[in-house]
Amino acid sequence: MRFYRNTTNAVIQVLYHVFVEKRYADKVIESVLKQDPRWGARDRRFVAETSYEIIRWWRLISECAEVTEVTEASLWKVLGTWCVISDIEPPAWEELHAVEPNRVRKNYDRLQQIFKVRESIPDWMDKLGYAELPDRWEKEMRALNEQAHVVMRANTLKTTRLELKKLLLQQNIETHLLDWAPDALVMDKRQNVFRFQLFKDGFFELQDAASQDVARFLQVEPGMRVIDACAGAGGKSLHLAALMKNKGKVIAMDLEQWKLDELKKRARRAGASNIEPKVIDSTKVIKRLQGAADRLLLDVPCSGMGVLKRNPDAKWKLSPEFLQSVKQTQQQLLESYSPMLKVGGLMVYSTCSLLPGENEQQVQLFLEQHRGQFELVNEKRHWPSEGFDGFYMALLKKLAN
Repeated sequence: MRFYRNTTNAVIQVLYHVFVEKRYADKVIESVLKQDPRWGARDRRFVAETSYEIIRWWRLISECAEVTEVTEASLWKVLGTWCVISDIEPPAWEELHAVEPNRVRKNYDRLQQIFKVRESIPDWMDKLGYAELPDRWEKEMRALNEQAHVVMRANTLKTTRLELKKLLLQQNIETHLLDWAPDALVMDKRQNVFRFQLFKDGFFELQDAASQDVARFLQVEPGMRVIDACAGAGGKSLHLAALMKNKGKVIAMDLEQWKLDELKKRARRAGASNIEPKVIDSTKVIKRLQGAADRLLLDVPCSGMGVLKRNPDAKWKLSPEFLQSVKQTQQQLLESYSPMLKVGGLMVYSTCSLLPGENEQQVQLFLEQHRGQFELVNEKRHWPSEGFDGFYMALLKKLAN
């Protein structure tokens, strides 16, 4: 690996924004990569991959470096320490002179014996994980430190998965199928898919295979009235529209108008004509839709602990206080949004969290509070150790008002 001043400075800049200014890594990297239009694919890959690697292993690297306070100088020491433990020859730059390779290696060997440091997990999160998932915690956290696959969802409004695979292969882009995810194509080699004309023409979206399972779990059919009540930018709304073959209606709801504006752009690109974005700007919006939905999707806000492969900086932004707050939000959403479902209709509650406290326990609490009104039809888990993102989904049927 060769180091260049401008791209290495960019990595330090990313780390400063993430760990000092507490900004989101994906947005920071996107912004930093726009700074120099002369950077080619290799330069951009160096900045993005090096930044994410250090963010992912931040606790281990910073403790090997004996860094306790994040400053620009200490970030250089972290970078040099990462080089040492990765067996990469660091450049002979003045900023890296504080790194003592022998001391780093000694610290590294010692810290390998401590699971939460070796896997770079905050103390509180490790304690909670062992408490809620005693038999799975270590395996899942190891899996979450692996690089995530790049997965496409073929847009069946415009193509089929096999046809998309052929079209990609014509451009020397190799992919493979998954038996359990009918619309998914997994890229064999990471590439910037947003530059592909097939993406610009709406032939596919990027969506993890486990995430793709959520819309299918809802058992939608063409002609139904479906509400995606926490739609965000609409990844699952787009999938629902495709499964419904543009027949019926998908009402995509969110508290944030800007997210729904992004959904409108994506829907135009995908040719999804049965999506109706609706901002939740008052409780009246929910009341007007009472009993209106054949199917209801509640893909609720959560800790995101199942998608740390993609968002490793979330480990350092999450807190026990946030987790407690988001669990209260989940219950509130179940309580206030579930009346939109018709009697006899089906509802999916889903999260990208690993924790039973956000998943099974939330569903059980809701069922206890609405005994005789709802029943649990099915539950499903995707674990990171199975190769993709961590997801939980519960299918509930409404029995009575």
